[in-house]
Amino acid sequence: MSLAKDKPLFETPAHYEEDVHAWAFEQARLLRLGRFSELDLVNVIEEIESLGRSERKSLRSSYRLILTHLLKWQHQPTLRSRSWSITIDRERRNVERDEKDSPSLAARADEIVAEAFELARGDAAEETGLAISVFPETSPYTLDQLRDRSFLPE
Repeated sequence: MSLAKDKPLFETPAHYEEDVHAWAFEQARLLRLGRFSELDLVNVIEEIESLGRSERKSLRSSYRLILTHLLKWQHQPTLRSRSWSITIDRERRNVERDEKDSPSLAARADEIVAEAFELARGDAAEETGLAISVFPETSPYTLDQLRDRSFLPE
């Protein structure tokens, strides 16, 4: 542990409502020093829970983009573009990284994909100009297909 981390990063104590960034570093410093009675526990707990929600939201967003682009790829073959395939590949790499970093989210991927598909279906309809009824109500793609960097529907 570095001695520099024992010293406050900022001159004056930060308050959660005024500067979350400075507050977070102050809370980390207090944790490192074992000064638990000085922690802003209510807000530390809120931030930890928020972090978990953010990780889930990020994974859902990546699946949403994959699904939207796969639906467009499948339903508008004459408009397929390099941009669509690049987006699909990038988001698959994001999914791979996020699920590796958070195996508990990977275990809930079916549920997350179901949520993402509801959004992706609407996105695909809006972006293609096709009626929403053209798109299936549930994902036609398996979890393995969504993660497979070589899969594209025909």
